[in-house]
Amino acid sequence: MGLLIVPYYIYVLLCEDGSYYTGYAKGIDLRVKQHRRGVGARYTKMHRPKRLVYAEEFDTIGEAMKREREIKQLSHEEKHRLVSSQPLNCEGLPQNKEKRRVR
Repeated sequence: MGLLIVPYYIYVLLCEDGSYYTGYAKGIDLRVKQHRRGVGARYTKMHRPKRLVYAEEFDTIGEAMKREREIKQLSHEEKHRLVSSQPLNCEGLPQNKEKRRVR
């Protein structure tokens, strides 16, 4: 029996004040629920999340953390262009996962 590879994700939340929050997690659904309950991160306690607007999938936590740092360094306008470039499906995941998957 082979090893089950659990994917890691980076995600971007649009907050009620129009700002963006970027994070990484093993499971997006649970993490977004934590943010909405105010237990996800200090930032999202002060800037309530409105909705998930962007996600990318990675095979390793290192890749996800590296991409998270890259996105956090973008300006607000650059983040807006990034999140506008990728529609999400009904589960909140990229419609074209392979386009965004990093190996």
